[in-house]
Amino acid sequence: MAPSATIPAQPKDATGCIVLGDGSVVWGRGFGAAGEAVGEVCFNTSMTGYQEVMTDPSYAAQIVTFTFPHIGNVGANDEDVESKVESAVGCVTREDVTQPSNFRSAQSFTQWMERNGKIGLSGVDTRALTRRIRQSGAPNAVIVHSPDGTFDIPALLGRAQEWAGLEGMDLANRVTRDAQEDWEGGFWRLGHGYGRAVRDTTPHVVAVDYGAKDNIFRNLVQAGAKVTVVPAKTSLDDIMALKPDGVFLSNGPGDPAATGEHAVPVINALLDADMPLFGICLGHQMLALAAGAKTVKMHQGHRGANHPVQRVGEGWGDTTGLVEITSMNHGFAVDGDTLPDTLEQTHVSLFDGSNCGVSVKGKRAFGVQYHPEASPGPQDSFYLFEKFVGGLG
Repeated sequence: MAPSATIPAQPKDATGCIVLGDGSVVWGRGFGAAGEAVGEVCFNTSMTGYQEVMTDPSYAAQIVTFTFPHIGNVGANDEDVESKVESAVGCVTREDVTQPSNFRSAQSFTQWMERNGKIGLSGVDTRALTRRIRQSGAPNAVIVHSPDGTFDIPALLGRAQEWAGLEGMDLANRVTRDAQEDWEGGFWRLGHGYGRAVRDTTPHVVAVDYGAKDNIFRNLVQAGAKVTVVPAKTSLDDIMALKPDGVFLSNGPGDPAATGEHAVPVINALLDADMPLFGICLGHQMLALAAGAKTVKMHQGHRGANHPVQRVGEGWGDTTGLVEITSMNHGFAVDGDTLPDTLEQTHVSLFDGSNCGVSVKGKRAFGVQYHPEASPGPQDSFYLFEKFVGGLG
């Protein structure tokens, strides 16, 4: 299988590379786990929170290019992990990972990447790679770390070209938990770690796990809810048997239309039962699908902690028009041009005007495309948890 792009000569110190589906090869210095992994190459503009990014299940089957050059400087620890299930397969950085300088660090980022089976590539012109993604879209690729500097480029190219990509892929079933769980974690405090939830409180929220970040559940607890987490394919009868006051639809990876094949019928039945619903990211997209809208694959996606979102539509009172700085991670979006009359648009991106929030008219059901639970931040959108839990009564 011949490449369609000229392959630059391998530098003497190259122990890693990315082979893109068009035949391009980007050389660098490998770190973390040795081996190879296939995925879609995306970029994230966050300056902090790289460990949270790398453990977010929404990044499953993706290779994250960090646009901020100093990744790894604060090391890694066991408290800043969003999930222990499948997430990003690797990352690309501009600078080599240095020794950490932070009192919370328990190990270096390189050690953490190796122990968690994730492949890193440093010494890359991440600006050039980001421009490529912005111009041509997120490519399929293979990231490789070979400590002895040996690479079979034709075989790697074949693997990149044979990978089907994220469109049409239901990844929620790969990252969801296997069994129902009573969530017991609370907010983190310096010197105290994570608190404990009070299980005898009300209201009761059943959270459907399509690849959830743990900090979402902590925010629901902080807002006053008792939380029970259930797997992605939990039936309507099993959800209702838990006697929820409201149902939360989590974030997650993959194509929402594919996951929606099994999730949308359950969501529709919950809407018919007038169950209060709150969806984030993938959950937001599937709520919109259930109401009759459509989703689309984005050209480059939105990933970072600096995305401005504006409140629009009715229902915000004096705060209509207010702008929130949000954290985002999505490569699919609700097509705003397909919103039916039953949906009201509540938030829009100020970067490209894409849909970032909807509410179902006549129902206590809403969703947002961004991540209001963002840790380490921003925290402009914590009010959404209070809006949901506070309205359950």
